[in-house]
Amino acid sequence: MKALQLTGKCEFEYKDVPVPEFKADEVLIEVKACGICGSDFHAIDGSSGRRIPPIIMGHEASGVISQVGEAVDASLWKKGDRVTFDSTVYCGDCWYCRQGDVNLCEDRIVLGVSCGDYRRDGAFAEYVAVPSHILYSMPDDLSFEKAAMTEPVSVVVHAVNRTPMKLGANVVVVGAGMIGLLLIQALRAAGCGKIFAIDLESDRLELAKELGADIGILADSDDIPGQIIALTENRGADHTFEAVGITPTVNTAIKSVRKGGSVTLVGNLQPVVDFPLQEVVTRQISLIGSCASAGEYPECLDLVARGAIKVDRIISEVAKLEDGAEWFNKLYNKEKGLNKVILHP
Repeated sequence: MKALQLTGKCEFEYKDVPVPEFKADEVLIEVKACGICGSDFHAIDGSSGRRIPPIIMGHEASGVISQVGEAVDASLWKKGDRVTFDSTVYCGDCWYCRQGDVNLCEDRIVLGVSCGDYRRDGAFAEYVAVPSHILYSMPDDLSFEKAAMTEPVSVVVHAVNRTPMKLGANVVVVGAGMIGLLLIQALRAAGCGKIFAIDLESDRLELAKELGADIGILADSDDIPGQIIALTENRGADHTFEAVGITPTVNTAIKSVRKGGSVTLVGNLQPVVDFPLQEVVTRQISLIGSCASAGEYPECLDLVARGAIKVDRIISEVAKLEDGAEWFNKLYNKEKGLNKVILHP
C-alpha cells in the first residue's frame, strides 16, 4: 500500500509499505480521509519528541472496514461499514478506564505517534489497523471529510464538558485556530452568553464571529484583560479557554477571567509555561487541564451531522495524500489562511 511517512526532520516520503497486520480484536480500515492535526505538523521538526522518524502519522480519520479480526463481534462490525475512530487506543481494563477516563489510560497509545514509550503507525496511508472498541459508525449522510473532523471536535467537546458552566456564562477563547474555532461553536451550542475570541490574525477573528463569537480582539492590541473586564461589568469573563499553549496566551487567559472563575487549558505547544501563581491563588481561579476526549464521539458525530458545529467552514483544503508533504510544510510555515487540511489516500 501507499503511505506518507515522516523519514527525518521535516522530511517525508510517499512510498510503498506493507499493509498493516491486525490482531484478532482489530479491524483493517481502508482510509478515505485523514486530517493533518496541529500536533502533527508542529512535531515534524522533532521538537515535541512524539513523532520520532520513521513514522506514519495521522489520527483524525474515517474510512470503510476492509477486513475484520476473528474476535470482533460480528453483530457490531462487518466489512463495508463506514466508520471513524478514536485517536486513543486504550486498554479498557485499568483503573482509569473503569472510571470512564479512557483518555488517561495507564497504557494509552495514540495513533500515528512514536515516542520513547511506543510507536504506532497512523492513517496517512491506504489502510490502518485499529481495535474494534474505538470504532464509531458514521451517519449515512455524513461525508468522510466531515467525519474525519470528529476527533478534533471531540477534543473541544471534552474541554467544554470538563468546565462547570452555567447557561449564559461569558467566555473568552484565546486562540482562534482550528481548535479555537471549534471551541467557539461548542460553547455556543452549550448555551454560553457572550463569547470573546482573541487571535493575532484578523481574518481568523472574522471567521470566529461568523461561527458564534460575539466580539473579536486582536492579540497585539493594548490591555486585552482590561478590555474584557470593561465588557463584562468590570468583573472579567466567567470562564476562559486557552487553545494555544504558550506563556503569553496562558497569562492572557488567567488575567481575563473574573475572581472565582475557571481557566481551561487545551493548548500545549510548550511543555512548560510561566504563569502568575499568586494571582491564581488570591483570586481563587480554577485551572482545568483537558486531554483528548473520553467517549464523546457519538454526541460529536451528531453535532457535526446536524450542522451545530460547522466543520466545513474550517476545512481549508482537500488534497491527495501523495501531495501531503507540500501541505505539511505549508502548515508548518504558517501559511496565511490555512486551517484544516484533509488528505485523501
